[in-house]
Amino acid sequence: RLIPAPGKKAGDHVVYGGLLGEGPVMAVNMGSHENRFVRLGGRIPAPIQSLVN
Repeated sequence: RLIPAPGKKAGDHVVYGGLLGEGPVMAVNMGSHENRFVRLGGRIPAPIQSLVN
């Protein structure tokens, strides 16, 4: 999951507490995949179940 960390840079460590916990801040590539996600309206399609035997 992507959780915003305002004021942090890649390599920093962030602690949210509670269920979110903590973790390192990673750089996010704002390439062409972002455009595809926007075209889907922010929805991620369900996994394909028909290929499971």
